[in-house]
Amino acid sequence: MQPSDEFTLDPDDWQGARALAHRAVDEAIDHLAGVRERPVWREPPAALHGFFDAPLPQQGAALEQVYREFSDKVRPYPMGNVHPRFWAWFMGAGSFTGALADFLAAVDGSNLGGGHTAPALVDRQVVRWLREMVGLPDSASGTLTNGGSAANLVALTVARNAKAAEAGVDLRAAGVAALPRPLRFYASDQAHSCHQKALEVLGLGHAALQLVPCDGAQRMALDALQAAVARDRAAGAQPAAVIASAGTVNTGAVDDLQAVGALCRREGLWFHVDGCIGALLRIAPAHRHLVAGIEAADSVALDPHKWLHAPFDVGCALVRDAQAHHASFALHPAYLEQHARGVAGAAYLSDYGIELSRSFRALKVWMTLKEHGVEAFGRLIDQNIAQARHLAARIEAEPALELMAPVATNIVCFRHRVAGGDEVAHRAFNTEILLRVQESGLAVPSDTTLAGRHALRVAIANHRTRRADLDLLVDAVLRIGRELG
Repeated sequence: MQPSDEFTLDPDDWQGARALAHRAVDEAIDHLAGVRERPVWREPPAALHGFFDAPLPQQGAALEQVYREFSDKVRPYPMGNVHPRFWAWFMGAGSFTGALADFLAAVDGSNLGGGHTAPALVDRQVVRWLREMVGLPDSASGTLTNGGSAANLVALTVARNAKAAEAGVDLRAAGVAALPRPLRFYASDQAHSCHQKALEVLGLGHAALQLVPCDGAQRMALDALQAAVARDRAAGAQPAAVIASAGTVNTGAVDDLQAVGALCRREGLWFHVDGCIGALLRIAPAHRHLVAGIEAADSVALDPHKWLHAPFDVGCALVRDAQAHHASFALHPAYLEQHARGVAGAAYLSDYGIELSRSFRALKVWMTLKEHGVEAFGRLIDQNIAQARHLAARIEAEPALELMAPVATNIVCFRHRVAGGDEVAHRAFNTEILLRVQESGLAVPSDTTLAGRHALRVAIANHRTRRADLDLLVDAVLRIGRELG
């Protein structure tokens, strides 16, 4: 008999909880099934902001009331990336199976920091599958993360430590102040901003990141890269790693991975590939050639929550040298001893990253890959690229519109022309078009700046998108342009 002052967070009425859970699942399926009937995005009204200014709840409320508040106040105002006409940033659209897996993972409740458990085996299997997709050898290691920024941070930590070790410095013991020469990392001027953040977090400062100019196809210029490496060596710095982009965030351009890899081998540099946008091109039958050479990388970062459409969040860092990877993160205080038997009778997954508390995020990748097979995801990638080319063709056929960059993969940058207008006029005109399209709820593109010129940006990474959706966008841009003109 429990003392009267002991309690639990479990429901008092399991049947009532079951009924509410069934209702929630039914309404979630309705939400996904009817996604096309809703606006892509709606601005949360001022009154909603007031609702979320409420103070910390001291006493609880019935679960049904809490669920009703979610249904009324939260669900109608999402980011919108599950919608077929969300193209603002490179995000996957999720899937029902992935959402179901997240629920099952939460009910399971396992912490994937370590342990001899089936969830840990799922985690290891998913990492092996991702490693196979990009072509790294069986001896390579990897870890799941909460996204691409963390995956790149993990990989660049290993690169930093490995290059410091070549200079005779144990960075985990001595810190970056012990480096005899400053380390230098190289990436194109189109690389993702997470690399600057990573090098700042790693104590190297963003001065350690040398941004290399791109060629006309928005790919890192190899002659400029070679010159930057030589210049830093002559100045007394230690060139350490090249960060090649398998898909840039602005235009989807893919650096020449074979050439970059060859340069890294000649110069003794770590070859890292940021593949959070395009590493999985390697599973796309019609476009795998675009990432030829990725299999030779020392490390790769990728995002299953993009083109594998796992719900947010899940990223992955893969490292060719498993020993260097383990040496960069392994730590076993007295309370984390490993045993030959029992719940601690397996290798700790936390030895390959910064997280000791790790969610069972592998399950959503595992379930969706087992349900659909990797070939289906490869076809979807090819489909998105074909849709981007359809959009580009529509733009080129319209005198009022212009492409702003070559369409390398699935990202299209364009703008509405302004007769006689300078860059300031073009930026103002197209920004207004962008905001009106978003506020209408019809579609959500984004914008960017390419070589000083403003552009609308459409990143197609959605399994629900159809060519007719892209036609609607073009029609809306033309209509709003006429209205503004």
